[in-house]
Amino acid sequence: MAKSDGGGTKLIAKNRKAYHDFELVEELEAGLVLQGTEVKVLRDGKVSFADAHVRFKGGEAWLHELHIPEYPNGTWTNHAPTRPRKLLLRKREITRLKTVTERKGLVLVPLDLHFRRGYAKVKLGVGKGRKKHDKRDALRKKQDKRDMDRARAER
Repeated sequence: MAKSDGGGTKLIAKNRKAYHDFELVEELEAGLVLQGTEVKVLRDGKVSFADAHVRFKGGEAWLHELHIPEYPNGTWTNHAPTRPRKLLLRKREITRLKTVTERKGLVLVPLDLHFRRGYAKVKLGVGKGRKKHDKRDALRKKQDKRDMDRARAER
């Protein structure tokens, strides 16, 4: 189920793997163009970020490979589960993100999906892929921090 933080934002799902696989440089929020049955499924909190990524085509940003399953009570108007979904961004944001990803070799990945004041939004992260040893270092630091916090709590 989706969780609410009390500030008008209701979290649907979080892409935890993206935080592990990428070293994030920047985060931003974008709107999504969805069909009615997709919104109903998102309200149930069912979404998969498996290979989701952003591509630029014709001056627009598109979210590819985000899996939103079909609505069980839908009819012939149901949506395709992995169809490309248009991102709602300003022109200057699209051109800036496109140049950053092309020049610096960074990627644009979805970090989470949430509802803000009833509108579906996606938080995007601009980041660089981590190598295997970098992932291990990040896990080690996270575990060390957790151990220190536990030790502090016991005192």
